[in-house]
Amino acid sequence: MGDPNQLKNNIKVLIFPWLAHGHITPLLELAKKLTQRNFHIYFCSTPVNLDSIKPKIVSDPKFSNSIQLVELHLPSLPELPPHHHTTKGLPPHLLPTLHRALRMTEPNLANILDTLKPDFAIHDIFPGFVPDLTSSLNIPSFVFINTGANFISCLIHRGKKKQDHEYPYPQIFPDDMDTKISTMLEITSANYEAISQYYDRCGNIVLIKSFEELEGKYIDYLSALLGKKIVMTGILVPDPSSDDEEGMDIINWLDKKEKASTVFVSFGSECYLSKEDLEEVAHGLELSKVNFIWVIRFPEGEKLKLEDALPNGFLGKVKEKGLVVENWAPQMKILKHSSIGGFVSHCGWGSLTESIKFGVPVIATPIQYEQPWNARLIEECGIGLEVERNSKGGLPRENIAKIIKQVVIEKTGEDIRRKAKVMSDNVKRKGDREIDEVVKELLQIL
Repeated sequence: MGDPNQLKNNIKVLIFPWLAHGHITPLLELAKKLTQRNFHIYFCSTPVNLDSIKPKIVSDPKFSNSIQLVELHLPSLPELPPHHHTTKGLPPHLLPTLHRALRMTEPNLANILDTLKPDFAIHDIFPGFVPDLTSSLNIPSFVFINTGANFISCLIHRGKKKQDHEYPYPQIFPDDMDTKISTMLEITSANYEAISQYYDRCGNIVLIKSFEELEGKYIDYLSALLGKKIVMTGILVPDPSSDDEEGMDIINWLDKKEKASTVFVSFGSECYLSKEDLEEVAHGLELSKVNFIWVIRFPEGEKLKLEDALPNGFLGKVKEKGLVVENWAPQMKILKHSSIGGFVSHCGWGSLTESIKFGVPVIATPIQYEQPWNARLIEECGIGLEVERNSKGGLPRENIAKIIKQVVIEKTGEDIRRKAKVMSDNVKRKGDREIDEVVKELLQIL
Protein backbone atom coordinates (compact mmCIF):
# COMPACT_ATOMS: atom_id res chain seq x y z
CA MET A 1 0.00 0.00 0.00
CA GLY A 2 3.02 2.33 -0.15
CA ASP A 3 4.47 4.49 2.59
CA PRO A 4 1.75 4.90 5.29
CA ASN A 5 3.08 8.33 6.31
CA GLN A 6 2.87 9.55 2.74
CA LEU A 7 -0.66 8.17 2.51
CA LYS A 8 -1.68 9.64 5.83
CA ASN A 9 -0.92 13.22 4.82
CA ASN A 10 -3.49 13.05 2.05
CA ILE A 11 -6.36 11.24 3.72
CA LYS A 12 -9.73 13.00 3.63
CA VAL A 13 -12.53 11.72 5.85
CA LEU A 14 -16.20 12.67 5.82
CA ILE A 15 -17.80 12.29 9.27
CA PHE A 16 -21.60 12.21 9.42
CA PRO A 17 -23.21 11.94 12.89
CA TRP A 18 -26.88 11.50 13.75
CA LEU A 19 -28.48 14.89 14.49
CA ALA A 20 -28.13 14.71 18.26
CA HIS A 21 -25.65 16.54 20.47
CA GLY A 22 -24.73 13.24 22.20
CA HIS A 23 -23.67 11.82 18.81
CA ILE A 24 -22.01 14.97 17.45
CA THR A 25 -19.74 15.50 20.49
CA PRO A 26 -17.90 12.12 20.39
CA LEU A 27 -17.53 12.20 16.60
CA LEU A 28 -16.16 15.75 16.79
CA GLU A 29 -13.69 14.50 19.42
CA LEU A 30 -12.73 11.63 17.07
CA ALA A 31 -12.32 14.19 14.26
CA LYS A 32 -9.97 16.27 16.42
CA LYS A 33 -7.88 13.23 17.31
CA LEU A 34 -7.63 12.20 13.64
CA THR A 35 -6.49 15.68 12.58
CA GLN A 36 -3.62 15.37 15.06
CA ARG A 37 -2.51 12.45 12.90
CA ASN A 38 -2.66 14.51 9.66
CA PHE A 39 -6.15 13.56 8.49
CA HIS A 40 -8.37 16.23 6.88
CA ILE A 41 -11.97 16.09 8.13
CA TYR A 42 -15.22 17.11 6.46
CA PHE A 43 -17.72 17.27 9.33
CA CYS A 44 -21.23 17.07 7.89
CA SER A 45 -24.47 18.03 9.67
CA THR A 46 -27.43 20.41 9.48
CA PRO A 47 -26.73 24.17 9.74
CA VAL A 48 -28.33 24.44 13.21
CA ASN A 49 -26.00 21.73 14.57
CA LEU A 50 -22.92 23.14 12.87
CA ASP A 51 -23.68 26.60 14.30
CA SER A 52 -23.39 25.14 17.81
CA ILE A 53 -19.92 23.65 17.20
CA LYS A 54 -18.52 26.34 14.86
CA PRO A 55 -17.04 28.48 17.70
CA LYS A 56 -15.05 25.47 18.98
CA ILE A 57 -13.52 24.93 15.54
CA VAL A 58 -13.08 28.40 14.07
CA SER A 59 -11.37 29.90 17.13
CA ASP A 60 -8.82 27.09 17.43
CA PRO A 61 -5.91 27.29 14.94
CA LYS A 62 -5.22 23.58 15.58
CA PHE A 63 -8.53 22.69 13.90
CA SER A 64 -9.67 25.64 11.79
CA ASN A 65 -7.71 24.40 8.74
CA SER A 66 -8.08 20.67 9.26
CA ILE A 67 -11.82 20.39 10.09
CA GLN A 68 -14.16 21.72 7.42
CA LEU A 69 -17.85 22.08 8.33
CA VAL A 70 -20.18 20.86 5.58
CA GLU A 71 -23.88 21.77 5.60
CA LEU A 72 -26.49 19.11 4.88
CA HIS A 73 -29.88 20.68 4.16
CA LEU A 74 -32.99 18.74 5.12
CA PRO A 75 -36.14 19.08 2.99
CA SER A 76 -38.57 21.84 3.97
CA LEU A 77 -41.36 20.18 5.91
CA PRO A 78 -43.94 22.60 7.34
CA GLU A 79 -43.93 20.92 10.76
CA LEU A 80 -40.11 20.82 10.90
CA PRO A 81 -38.59 24.31 10.45
CA PRO A 82 -34.75 24.58 10.16
CA HIS A 83 -34.25 25.30 13.91
CA HIS A 84 -35.73 21.82 14.53
CA HIS A 85 -33.19 20.04 12.27
CA THR A 86 -31.60 18.73 15.48
CA THR A 87 -32.81 16.72 18.45
CA LYS A 88 -31.81 19.56 20.79
CA GLY A 89 -34.98 21.29 21.95
CA LEU A 90 -37.04 19.13 19.58
CA PRO A 91 -40.58 18.46 20.88
CA PRO A 92 -40.62 14.67 21.42
CA HIS A 93 -43.56 14.08 19.06
CA LEU A 94 -41.48 15.46 16.14
CA LEU A 95 -38.67 12.86 16.48
CA PRO A 96 -40.21 10.47 13.88
CA THR A 97 -40.58 13.46 11.50
CA LEU A 98 -36.88 14.31 11.94
CA HIS A 99 -35.98 10.70 11.10
CA ARG A 100 -38.22 10.90 7.99
CA ALA A 101 -36.66 14.20 6.87
CA LEU A 102 -33.15 12.77 7.26
CA ARG A 103 -34.09 9.73 5.16
CA MET A 104 -35.07 12.19 2.38
CA THR A 105 -31.56 13.69 2.15
CA GLU A 106 -30.01 10.88 0.10
CA PRO A 107 -29.62 12.97 -3.12
CA ASN A 108 -28.07 15.85 -1.10
CA LEU A 109 -25.59 13.59 0.64
CA ALA A 110 -24.77 11.81 -2.63
CA ASN A 111 -23.94 15.22 -4.13
CA ILE A 112 -21.72 16.14 -1.14
CA LEU A 113 -19.81 12.83 -1.33
CA ASP A 114 -19.44 13.10 -5.10
CA THR A 115 -18.13 16.67 -4.84
CA LEU A 116 -15.73 16.18 -1.91
CA LYS A 117 -14.59 12.67 -2.91
CA PRO A 118 -13.36 11.68 0.59
CA ASP A 119 -11.08 8.67 0.94
CA PHE A 120 -13.61 7.20 3.34
CA ALA A 121 -16.63 8.07 5.48
CA ILE A 122 -17.44 7.47 9.14
CA HIS A 123 -21.18 7.57 9.76
CA ASP A 124 -23.84 6.94 12.37
CA ILE A 125 -26.54 4.26 12.16
CA PHE A 126 -29.09 6.87 10.99
CA PRO A 127 -30.03 7.34 8.18
CA GLY A 128 -29.97 3.71 7.05
CA PHE A 129 -29.16 4.39 3.38
CA VAL A 130 -25.54 5.53 3.97
CA PRO A 131 -23.71 2.15 3.58
CA ASP A 132 -25.43 1.51 0.21
CA LEU A 133 -24.77 5.08 -0.93
CA THR A 134 -21.06 5.04 -0.08
CA SER A 135 -20.72 1.59 -1.64
CA SER A 136 -22.33 2.82 -4.90
CA LEU A 137 -19.76 5.65 -4.99
CA ASN A 138 -16.86 3.28 -4.17
CA ILE A 139 -16.11 5.12 -0.92
CA PRO A 140 -15.13 2.81 1.96
CA SER A 141 -17.25 3.61 4.99
CA PHE A 142 -17.35 2.68 8.67
CA VAL A 143 -20.38 2.72 10.91
CA PHE A 144 -19.79 4.28 14.33
CA ILE A 145 -21.79 2.80 17.22
CA ASN A 146 -22.41 5.48 19.81
CA THR A 147 -23.83 3.23 22.47
CA GLY A 148 -22.86 0.12 24.39
CA ALA A 149 -22.14 -3.22 22.77
CA ASN A 150 -24.29 -4.70 25.57
CA PHE A 151 -27.44 -3.19 24.06
CA ILE A 152 -26.55 -3.51 20.37
CA SER A 153 -25.54 -7.17 20.76
CA CYS A 154 -28.88 -7.83 22.44
CA LEU A 155 -30.75 -6.29 19.46
CA ILE A 156 -28.62 -8.07 16.83
CA HIS A 157 -29.00 -11.40 18.66
CA ARG A 158 -32.77 -11.09 18.27
CA GLY A 159 -32.55 -9.75 14.71
CA LYS A 160 -30.56 -12.78 13.63
CA LYS A 161 -33.19 -15.00 15.33
CA LYS A 162 -30.61 -16.82 17.44
CA GLN A 163 -33.26 -19.07 18.93
CA ASP A 164 -30.82 -21.97 18.82
CA HIS A 165 -29.07 -20.50 21.83
CA GLU A 166 -29.82 -18.03 24.59
CA TYR A 167 -28.25 -14.60 24.76
CA PRO A 168 -25.17 -15.35 26.91
CA TYR A 169 -25.43 -12.40 29.33
CA PRO A 170 -29.07 -12.12 30.51
CA GLN A 171 -27.97 -10.10 33.56
CA ILE A 172 -27.97 -7.08 31.24
CA PHE A 173 -31.70 -7.41 30.46
CA PRO A 174 -33.81 -4.66 32.02
CA ASP A 175 -37.29 -5.28 33.41
CA ASP A 176 -40.04 -5.40 30.78
CA MET A 177 -37.42 -5.52 28.05
CA ASP A 178 -39.70 -6.40 25.12
CA THR A 179 -41.92 -3.36 25.70
CA LYS A 180 -38.88 -1.08 25.96
CA ILE A 181 -37.46 -2.40 22.67
CA SER A 182 -40.82 -2.17 20.86
CA THR A 183 -41.26 1.48 21.91
CA MET A 184 -37.80 2.37 20.65
CA LEU A 185 -38.19 0.55 17.33
CA GLU A 186 -41.52 2.30 16.78
CA ILE A 187 -39.97 5.77 17.25
CA THR A 188 -37.19 5.05 14.75
CA SER A 189 -39.46 3.13 12.29
CA ALA A 190 -37.09 0.16 12.52
CA ASN A 191 -37.35 -3.54 13.35
CA TYR A 192 -35.00 -6.31 14.49
CA GLU A 193 -34.42 -7.65 11.00
CA ALA A 194 -33.79 -4.21 9.48
CA ILE A 195 -31.16 -3.40 12.12
CA SER A 196 -29.46 -6.75 11.66
CA GLN A 197 -29.47 -6.38 7.85
CA TYR A 198 -28.15 -2.83 8.18
CA TYR A 199 -24.96 -4.07 9.88
CA ASP A 200 -24.65 -6.81 7.25
CA ARG A 201 -24.48 -4.05 4.61
CA CYS A 202 -21.77 -2.13 6.48
CA GLY A 203 -18.05 -2.73 5.84
CA ASN A 204 -15.94 -5.36 7.58
CA ILE A 205 -14.95 -3.00 10.37
CA VAL A 206 -17.30 -1.40 12.89
CA LEU A 207 -16.18 1.41 15.22
CA ILE A 208 -17.64 1.56 18.73
CA LYS A 209 -17.38 4.20 21.45
CA SER A 210 -16.35 1.82 24.19
CA PHE A 211 -13.36 0.07 25.74
CA GLU A 212 -12.27 -3.38 26.81
CA GLU A 213 -12.53 -3.04 30.60
CA LEU A 214 -16.08 -1.70 30.41
CA GLU A 215 -17.69 -4.31 28.17
CA GLY A 216 -15.09 -6.53 26.50
CA LYS A 217 -17.27 -9.66 26.53
CA TYR A 218 -20.19 -7.81 24.89
CA ILE A 219 -17.89 -6.46 22.18
CA ASP A 220 -16.58 -10.00 21.53
CA TYR A 221 -20.12 -11.36 21.27
CA LEU A 222 -21.19 -8.53 18.94
CA SER A 223 -18.18 -9.23 16.74
CA ALA A 224 -19.15 -12.93 16.56
CA LEU A 225 -22.78 -12.06 15.72
CA LEU A 226 -21.83 -9.64 12.95
CA GLY A 227 -18.85 -11.56 11.63
CA LYS A 228 -16.94 -8.26 11.64
CA LYS A 229 -14.01 -6.74 13.46
CA ILE A 230 -15.14 -4.31 16.17
CA VAL A 231 -12.61 -1.53 16.74
CA MET A 232 -12.93 0.39 20.01
CA THR A 233 -12.39 4.15 19.91
CA GLY A 234 -12.24 4.61 23.68
CA ILE A 235 -14.68 6.98 25.39
CA LEU A 236 -14.12 10.12 23.24
CA VAL A 237 -14.90 12.53 26.08
CA PRO A 238 -13.18 15.90 25.58
CA ASP A 239 -11.43 17.69 28.43
CA PRO A 240 -13.50 20.60 29.74
CA SER A 241 -12.17 23.95 28.53
CA SER A 242 -10.34 25.75 31.34
CA ASP A 243 -10.58 29.19 29.74
CA ASP A 244 -14.33 28.99 29.26
CA GLU A 245 -16.13 31.27 31.72
CA GLU A 246 -19.57 29.73 31.21
CA GLY A 247 -21.12 28.31 34.37
CA MET A 248 -18.46 29.73 36.69
CA ASP A 249 -21.11 30.71 39.27
CA ILE A 250 -21.90 26.99 39.63
CA ILE A 251 -18.21 26.08 39.95
CA ASN A 252 -17.72 28.82 42.56
CA TRP A 253 -20.66 27.36 44.52
CA LEU A 254 -19.08 23.89 44.32
CA ASP A 255 -15.71 25.25 45.50
CA LYS A 256 -17.29 25.87 48.93
CA LYS A 257 -18.43 22.25 49.36
CA GLU A 258 -16.43 19.44 50.94
CA LYS A 259 -14.70 16.79 48.83
CA ALA A 260 -17.11 14.20 47.32
CA SER A 261 -20.04 15.65 49.31
CA THR A 262 -22.29 16.69 46.42
CA VAL A 263 -24.35 14.89 43.77
CA PHE A 264 -24.88 16.17 40.27
CA VAL A 265 -28.42 15.49 39.00
CA SER A 266 -29.12 15.61 35.26
CA PHE A 267 -31.30 13.55 32.93
CA GLY A 268 -29.70 14.62 29.64
CA SER A 269 -30.84 17.11 27.04
CA GLU A 270 -33.55 14.90 25.53
CA CYS A 271 -35.14 13.11 28.51
CA TYR A 272 -37.85 14.71 30.60
CA LEU A 273 -39.24 13.57 33.93
CA SER A 274 -42.98 13.40 34.51
CA LYS A 275 -44.42 15.88 37.03
CA GLU A 276 -44.71 13.01 39.56
CA ASP A 277 -41.09 11.88 39.09
CA LEU A 278 -39.86 15.48 39.33
CA GLU A 279 -41.52 15.79 42.72
CA GLU A 280 -40.19 12.41 43.89
CA VAL A 281 -36.62 13.34 42.86
CA ALA A 282 -36.97 16.62 44.79
CA HIS A 283 -38.16 14.81 47.93
CA GLY A 284 -35.49 12.11 47.45
CA LEU A 285 -32.71 14.72 47.31
CA GLU A 286 -34.09 16.40 50.44
CA LEU A 287 -34.31 13.07 52.28
CA SER A 288 -30.74 12.11 51.30
CA LYS A 289 -29.42 15.24 53.07
CA VAL A 290 -26.52 15.52 50.60
CA ASN A 291 -25.55 18.68 48.69
CA PHE A 292 -26.76 18.70 45.09
CA ILE A 293 -26.72 20.54 41.77
CA TRP A 294 -29.83 19.71 39.76
CA VAL A 295 -30.29 20.68 36.11
CA ILE A 296 -33.99 20.77 35.17
CA ARG A 297 -35.24 20.93 31.59
CA PHE A 298 -38.78 21.07 30.22
CA PRO A 299 -39.89 19.94 26.75
CA GLU A 300 -40.48 22.78 24.30
CA GLY A 301 -44.02 24.08 24.64
CA GLU A 302 -44.43 22.64 28.15
CA LYS A 303 -42.29 25.11 30.05
CA LEU A 304 -43.22 25.63 33.69
CA LYS A 305 -41.93 27.98 36.32
CA LEU A 306 -39.47 26.11 38.54
CA GLU A 307 -41.54 27.00 41.62
CA ASP A 308 -44.63 25.42 40.04
CA ALA A 309 -42.84 22.25 38.91
CA LEU A 310 -41.25 21.53 42.29
CA PRO A 311 -42.90 20.73 45.63
CA ASN A 312 -44.24 23.74 47.52
CA GLY A 313 -41.44 25.56 49.37
CA PHE A 314 -38.75 23.16 48.11
CA LEU A 315 -36.34 25.83 46.80
CA GLY A 316 -36.45 27.70 50.10
CA LYS A 317 -35.90 24.56 52.18
CA VAL A 318 -32.82 23.37 50.28
CA LYS A 319 -31.16 26.67 49.42
CA GLU A 320 -28.05 25.99 51.56
CA LYS A 321 -27.56 22.44 50.31
CA GLY A 322 -28.96 22.57 46.80
CA LEU A 323 -28.56 24.52 43.60
CA VAL A 324 -31.33 24.14 41.00
CA VAL A 325 -30.36 25.28 37.50
CA GLU A 326 -32.62 25.59 34.49
CA ASN A 327 -31.76 24.17 31.03
CA TRP A 328 -27.96 24.03 31.06
CA ALA A 329 -24.92 23.55 33.29
CA PRO A 330 -21.24 22.81 32.41
CA GLN A 331 -21.63 19.06 32.96
CA MET A 332 -18.03 18.01 32.40
CA LYS A 333 -16.61 20.81 34.56
CA ILE A 334 -19.03 19.78 37.32
CA LEU A 335 -18.20 16.05 37.07
CA LYS A 336 -14.48 16.84 37.14
CA HIS A 337 -14.83 18.89 40.35
CA SER A 338 -13.48 17.27 43.53
CA SER A 339 -16.67 18.14 45.47
CA ILE A 340 -18.77 15.80 43.29
CA GLY A 341 -19.32 12.38 44.86
CA GLY A 342 -22.11 10.95 42.70
CA PHE A 343 -24.09 11.44 39.49
CA VAL A 344 -27.87 10.94 39.45
CA SER A 345 -28.12 10.14 35.73
CA HIS A 346 -30.50 8.86 33.05
CA CYS A 347 -27.56 6.71 31.84
CA GLY A 348 -27.30 8.00 28.30
CA TRP A 349 -24.05 6.64 26.85
CA GLY A 350 -22.50 10.12 26.72
CA SER A 351 -23.21 10.84 30.38
CA LEU A 352 -22.10 7.36 31.40
CA THR A 353 -18.73 7.73 29.65
CA GLU A 354 -18.26 11.21 31.15
CA SER A 355 -18.84 9.83 34.65
CA ILE A 356 -16.27 7.08 33.92
CA LYS A 357 -13.68 9.58 32.69
CA PHE A 358 -13.95 11.62 35.89
CA GLY A 359 -14.33 8.65 38.25
CA VAL A 360 -17.81 9.62 39.51
CA PRO A 361 -20.04 6.73 40.69
CA VAL A 362 -23.56 6.65 39.21
CA ILE A 363 -27.02 6.67 40.79
CA ALA A 364 -28.84 5.21 37.79
CA THR A 365 -32.36 6.40 36.87
CA PRO A 366 -32.77 5.21 33.24
CA ILE A 367 -35.71 6.63 31.29
CA GLN A 368 -35.77 5.45 27.65
CA TYR A 369 -33.96 3.93 24.64
CA GLU A 370 -30.85 1.93 25.63
CA GLN A 371 -30.54 3.57 29.07
CA PRO A 372 -32.01 0.62 31.07
CA TRP A 373 -29.30 -1.67 29.61
CA ASN A 374 -26.62 0.88 30.50
CA ALA A 375 -27.91 1.01 34.08
CA ARG A 376 -27.50 -2.77 34.36
CA LEU A 377 -23.99 -2.50 32.92
CA ILE A 378 -23.08 0.11 35.55
CA GLU A 379 -24.21 -2.28 38.31
CA GLU A 380 -22.39 -5.21 36.70
CA CYS A 381 -19.13 -3.22 36.55
CA GLY A 382 -19.64 -2.15 40.17
CA ILE A 383 -19.41 1.60 39.44
CA GLY A 384 -22.96 2.52 40.47
CA LEU A 385 -26.40 1.35 41.55
CA GLU A 386 -29.84 1.62 39.94
CA VAL A 387 -32.79 3.20 41.74
CA GLU A 388 -35.60 0.64 41.90
CA ARG A 389 -38.87 1.88 40.41
CA ASN A 390 -42.29 1.06 41.86
CA SER A 391 -44.94 -1.17 40.25
CA LYS A 392 -46.26 1.79 38.23
CA GLY A 393 -42.78 2.64 36.89
CA GLY A 394 -42.33 5.70 39.12
CA LEU A 395 -39.21 6.74 41.06
CA PRO A 396 -40.07 6.52 44.79
CA ARG A 397 -38.35 9.19 46.92
CA GLU A 398 -37.25 6.67 49.56
CA ASN A 399 -35.44 4.57 46.93
CA ILE A 400 -33.73 7.65 45.47
CA ALA A 401 -32.51 8.80 48.90
CA LYS A 402 -31.39 5.27 49.84
CA ILE A 403 -29.23 4.77 46.72
CA ILE A 404 -27.74 8.29 46.88
CA LYS A 405 -26.67 7.72 50.49
CA GLN A 406 -25.31 4.27 49.73
CA VAL A 407 -23.27 5.38 46.70
CA VAL A 408 -22.00 8.69 48.09
CA ILE A 409 -21.77 8.43 51.89
CA GLU A 410 -22.23 5.02 53.48
CA LYS A 411 -19.57 2.41 54.13
CA THR A 412 -21.46 -0.10 51.92
CA GLY A 413 -20.64 2.11 48.91
CA GLU A 414 -16.88 2.18 49.46
CA ASP A 415 -16.28 -0.52 46.87
CA ILE A 416 -18.38 1.35 44.26
CA ARG A 417 -16.46 4.57 44.85
CA ARG A 418 -13.13 2.72 44.61
CA LYS A 419 -14.08 0.91 41.37
CA ALA A 420 -15.24 4.16 39.73
CA LYS A 421 -11.86 5.69 40.55
CA VAL A 422 -9.91 2.65 39.29
CA MET A 423 -11.80 2.61 35.97
CA SER A 424 -11.14 6.34 35.53
CA ASP A 425 -7.41 5.84 36.24
CA ASN A 426 -7.27 3.03 33.66
CA VAL A 427 -8.85 5.26 31.00
CA LYS A 428 -6.38 8.07 31.71
CA ARG A 429 -3.40 5.72 31.69
CA LYS A 430 -4.28 4.33 28.26
CA GLY A 431 -4.38 7.79 26.67
CA ASP A 432 -5.01 7.52 22.94
CA ARG A 433 -4.02 3.88 22.52
CA GLU A 434 -7.45 3.02 21.06
CA ILE A 435 -7.27 5.92 18.57
CA ASP A 436 -3.91 4.63 17.33
CA GLU A 437 -5.60 1.28 16.70
CA VAL A 438 -8.43 3.03 14.78
CA VAL A 439 -5.88 4.84 12.59
CA LYS A 440 -4.05 1.57 11.90
CA GLU A 441 -7.28 -0.10 10.76
CA LEU A 442 -8.29 2.86 8.56
CA LEU A 443 -4.88 2.91 6.88
CA GLN A 444 -5.03 -0.84 6.21
CA ILE A 445 -8.32 -0.40 4.35
CA LEU A 446 -6.67 2.20 2.11
